[in-house]
Amino acid sequence: MQELSLKYGCNPNQKPSRIFMTEGELPIRVLNGKPGYINFLDAFNAWQLVRELKEATGWCAAASFKHVSPAGAALGYPLTQTDKAMYFVEAEGALSPIACAYARARGADRLCSYGDWAALSDICDADTAHLLAVEVSDGVIAPGYTEEALNILKTKRKGNYNVVEIDPDYVPKPLEQRDVFGITFEQGHNDLKITREMLSNIVTENKNLPDKAALDMVVALITLKYTQSNSVCYVKNGQTIGVGAGQQSRIHCTRLAGNKADNWFLRQHPKVLGLQFVEGIRRPDRDNAIDIYISDEYEDILADGVWQQSFKSKPEPLTPAEKKNWIAQNRGVTVGSDAFFPFGDNVERARKSGVEFIAQPGGSIRDDHVIATANKYNMVMSFTGIRLFHH
Repeated sequence: MQELSLKYGCNPNQKPSRIFMTEGELPIRVLNGKPGYINFLDAFNAWQLVRELKEATGWCAAASFKHVSPAGAALGYPLTQTDKAMYFVEAEGALSPIACAYARARGADRLCSYGDWAALSDICDADTAHLLAVEVSDGVIAPGYTEEALNILKTKRKGNYNVVEIDPDYVPKPLEQRDVFGITFEQGHNDLKITREMLSNIVTENKNLPDKAALDMVVALITLKYTQSNSVCYVKNGQTIGVGAGQQSRIHCTRLAGNKADNWFLRQHPKVLGLQFVEGIRRPDRDNAIDIYISDEYEDILADGVWQQSFKSKPEPLTPAEKKNWIAQNRGVTVGSDAFFPFGDNVERARKSGVEFIAQPGGSIRDDHVIATANKYNMVMSFTGIRLFHH
């Protein structure tokens, strides 16, 4: 198949719409549903991300994409009991590695993952299909599906869930093109390989980079490679915990991603894990209730006549002091940036979310100030020398 017609483009008025190959066959098969233009943009970006994560780390990987940027990406580390509780994984016993990867990718930022497109580096199995089946999701791309997994996915969304299989051996042409305003742009495909060797230029006084942190740096940088710029990514234990995408100012990226990382950590607070929800509450409503409860607008969800819609009993507030004290306990976080930090304020903000390791290109005229700020907090910072803009 060289061409696949789509319902419409980014918006319903943008017709006709299709994906096609000028030479050869499309490297995908639609096994169920009818994906759209934005679906395929998410699918192809997400697939590249998880494929590269597996190649670079040896771990299977998953991503949860929304609007051409990852809401979350993760390696298939086993889930802890806390992970299962905060990600609402109800399965008993151990899950397969690829299912763990998706649970962690989806759970990184459940609010932003609502209606996501999932990508899997490995064959989708029944464990992963069961996780996808209960989430609000638009579709999934993977190199294959077990028969049981495919049968499960075909029951989702009244049989219309989008399931795409991609040829894992497909290699794109070295030059890529796209039209903007009727004008054709051309550039080399970004085939940069991100490896541990990129992290060798450690510019801080503290040069102790543990293997675990180095792996988190690789996860951050590969995630940034497929995140709309400007972008900053916080990572812990092989998964993103906060992605700030498409901001005009880098400090705003750092704050946005840091706030998401703080929310990820707050969802592990005993008060949050102990929330008692009403029977039959929908998963998105539960996610929204938690998001408001841990926010500065918590009084909105705890108001009389409102809390009863979500909770069996009125929860005690999670006070600003409790939140601040809890977030201060977070440690061992890595942050990556797709371009240099121009000022030390980015380091200052990252520190507040538990960051101890930084990977960024370097090259600012204020590198000395950024390095001094990192040294003040005994951080480890690597200059990669590589920019990772993506548009």
